[in-house]
Amino acid sequence: MADVSSGARVSNKHPVGLWYLFSTEAMERFSYYGMRAILILYLVAKTTDGGMGFDRSDALSIYATYTGLVYLTPLIGGYLADKFLGARKAIFVGGILMMLGEMAMMFPGSMYLGLALLILGNGFFKPNISTIVGELYEPNDPRRDGAFTIFYMGINIGAFFSPLVCGTLAASFGFKWGFAAAAVGMGVGVIIFFLAQRKLGKAGFPRSREVTEKSLLTIRDGVEILVMVAGICAFAYVVVLGLPYLTEYWGKIPGFVKAIGGILILVGALSGTFSMAYKGGLKEGGKTQAISDVKAVAAILIISLFVIFFWLGFEQAGGTMTLFAEQETDRNLPVIGEIPAAHFQSINPIFIVMFAPIFSILWFKIDSSKYKISVVNKMAIGLVLLGLGFVLLYTGQQMVAHDDATGDVIVKANMMFLVGVYLLHTLGELCLSPIGLSLVTKLSPARMVSLMMGVWFLSSAAANYLAGNLEAMIKDYNIPLYLFLIGSSFAAAVLLFALSPLLKRWMRGN
Repeated sequence: MADVSSGARVSNKHPVGLWYLFSTEAMERFSYYGMRAILILYLVAKTTDGGMGFDRSDALSIYATYTGLVYLTPLIGGYLADKFLGARKAIFVGGILMMLGEMAMMFPGSMYLGLALLILGNGFFKPNISTIVGELYEPNDPRRDGAFTIFYMGINIGAFFSPLVCGTLAASFGFKWGFAAAAVGMGVGVIIFFLAQRKLGKAGFPRSREVTEKSLLTIRDGVEILVMVAGICAFAYVVVLGLPYLTEYWGKIPGFVKAIGGILILVGALSGTFSMAYKGGLKEGGKTQAISDVKAVAAILIISLFVIFFWLGFEQAGGTMTLFAEQETDRNLPVIGEIPAAHFQSINPIFIVMFAPIFSILWFKIDSSKYKISVVNKMAIGLVLLGLGFVLLYTGQQMVAHDDATGDVIVKANMMFLVGVYLLHTLGELCLSPIGLSLVTKLSPARMVSLMMGVWFLSSAAANYLAGNLEAMIKDYNIPLYLFLIGSSFAAAVLLFALSPLLKRWMRGN
């Protein structure tokens, strides 16, 4: 690979391995978003209709817990990959676990086991496939942002088809068939990644392992993968069995004790992360390197904090926005008839597929010119676009009318409001998410890339949990949900623009 820092010209052509990773991620996201598209509807549907029969608040709480933990476990999966497994084995472990989780979701009695396997499997899969993408390029290669935008397009090709396939199967034949389609998608993703092994070069192996460009996983690696999968399945089963008891005891713990415990865990995690960065840098390059690594980690952590505000709003798509589509949106089209609510979740990925190639070219052209826009400012622009989307959604919601006596909806919002919101949110996402993935792999010290990718997804964990519970949290204050999100998005954007000069210095190690 050419060292672009030395001024050598770099081809626009991407490594073949990128396209295998693109396809693997497309199928994994088909599985995840297919399941997510029908999850909230499955939770609120009556048991006579094949659902779980939860009320709105309980369903949103379960949804929030699931989507939060899905993005929390990558912190653990990233650490284990950095220290022991390597990214390749971690991806196989995660993919198989998620396939089994989708299969468990087909049966109401094993729903919690299915959710547990999906949460744990995603922890191994999610941070490590992004890490391998980064390892295909040199740190200063101008193709990196474009590569992650292409990779992100793969994510959204899967996310586009999954609500259509899984949502249609669930609506026509029952929820279990929607979950079955998600399981098949994940299985195909594992097969594609297996076929990619010869195309990835040295990427994805543990740092302690001696590898060459032709190194492959061995039979011993395969046995270790299967043993880990079996052990994790047993662990998940035990946890689910003990869940009622854990819930009971957790409810008895005073709120202030939980708060103090959470603060201590957060402080400990931050201290450990900075300590790892400093000690590793000190060992590899002395005090100057150690300080530079600490500043890089600090920049990632601060940016990740702002990313929470983006996903807090964006992830309303699978919760309150899906319920808005189901209950308060006119979904009828001439000739076609009524569109299933789950299908609206395909709007965002189709816009991604349409605009991602344009953004890939745009970032390459801008970042190779004197008009280069910093990563921090790109992300701030993304937050502005998110806020504009909620301005539109709040406007549409004001047009919905309810019967004063029964509370039934008598005037529904035009579906074009949701289409417009998804367009603005998609443009914001392209300014933030793929750029952020590229930033983490480029900025992180090499010895802790997967761990820092886990930290990046930790912000999504917090955002997803808050997104599902936000409606209940602000209800007592009589603040309209979407009006609150307008304020939080714009405020975060302004503050991020203000911090941009400092963060850019830290990212350079100054």
